[in-house]
Amino acid sequence: MEWPVLDEYEKLVFRMNTPRVVIDNGVCASATIVKVDSARKHGILLEAVQVFTDLNLSIKKAYISCDGRWFMDVFHVTDQNGNKLTDESEISYIEQSLGTIYHRRANDYRGLTALELTGTDRVGLLSEVFAVLADLQCNVVEAKVWTHNGRIASLIYVKDCNSGSPIEDSQHIDRIEARLKHVLKGDNDIRSAKTTVSMAVTHTERRLHQMMFADRDYERKPILQLSADSPIVTVQNWTERGYSVVNVQCKDRTKLLFDVVCTLTDMEYVVFHATVNTTGDEAYLEFYIRHMDGTPISSEPERQRVVQCLQASVERRASEGVRLELCAADRVGLLAEVTRTFRENGLNVTRAEISTTMDTVLNIFYVTDALGNPADPKIIEAVRHGIGFTNLQVKELPLLHDEKAEQEEEAVGAAGAVLLSLGSLVRRNLYHLGLIRSYS
Repeated sequence: MEWPVLDEYEKLVFRMNTPRVVIDNGVCASATIVKVDSARKHGILLEAVQVFTDLNLSIKKAYISCDGRWFMDVFHVTDQNGNKLTDESEISYIEQSLGTIYHRRANDYRGLTALELTGTDRVGLLSEVFAVLADLQCNVVEAKVWTHNGRIASLIYVKDCNSGSPIEDSQHIDRIEARLKHVLKGDNDIRSAKTTVSMAVTHTERRLHQMMFADRDYERKPILQLSADSPIVTVQNWTERGYSVVNVQCKDRTKLLFDVVCTLTDMEYVVFHATVNTTGDEAYLEFYIRHMDGTPISSEPERQRVVQCLQASVERRASEGVRLELCAADRVGLLAEVTRTFRENGLNVTRAEISTTMDTVLNIFYVTDALGNPADPKIIEAVRHGIGFTNLQVKELPLLHDEKAEQEEEAVGAAGAVLLSLGSLVRRNLYHLGLIRSYS
């Protein structure tokens, strides 16, 4: 059977717009090079970066350049241990995912009910939330919890404990919303506590950024003083070229580029050119941006807002506290019991990632004391004793670099020190794309 003319045209358009992906393990000794050429579209950079984020890969360097309607992106990628990618199935998955980013769907949570919660953070809040869900016969399958500047945002995916199906009964949903909102209000958060029950399919971590942005966490004063590790963000206008130039300098970590690009995208800025460099444990990011209508940042209040929002985007995922990993057989009420033990010992959960595979749960918690200071090791051991030493373990974060990779890194100046000329930036990107021999 022959394809109709319209279908042939659609197939041609698809082929013309399908990104070209090249993955090379031979060019760089310390990282896998991933090159992506794609038609320009708002959010396409975020979609590309999201592929690496979902695989927990580290982007050590990146060169992004837009030429008219086409993007040229180069990423230097490693695994969490700083090694090149060698798993052929993983490489094939990356190639396939990047080649179909125009048609990617958000995380598929069909069959689960999504609970979105925002409110004022306090010690024991998470314990109360999970206790309510257990009492209402809701089984938590997946969840992510972020805290920042005294606020909490959580996206929790649940199903009915009895039927194993999504929760669709309107009366049951009303009870869940009412009780969770009551918990989130506490004694002094009557207006800002929010609960929403939906069948959302938005990318979970992007949605968390959106929830905290809507909650205006970036405007709230943190309880503690800013530390030396706080991100440095500068925004300047390059009037001659019509760009706003954003520089971010902070500690390197996985998913850093995603967090920054996600915020810029959701604030409706377009990234035309960008460079990312890491040296040791420091990251330097530079973006040349405009509004979607092609204009740069136009006022001082807007500039300050961009600075605040980007600082918040970096800080939300900051790994404050001791990292505890719980691996155990799944059962109703497990999360409520574990978080109650944290609360009874005065531990506050600053971030959490909860996942379920088959009948096993893998939960990651970052905990501090009630004031946000490092938790007493004796208290941590007491908590582990109460929950089970084999089930709850203290885990260190994997190193993002090693000595060999550090020696091979080029010397990189502070990203905010000077503005690079656009011509130099484009030549550098063309060099890393292999289109010219030298950009010096």
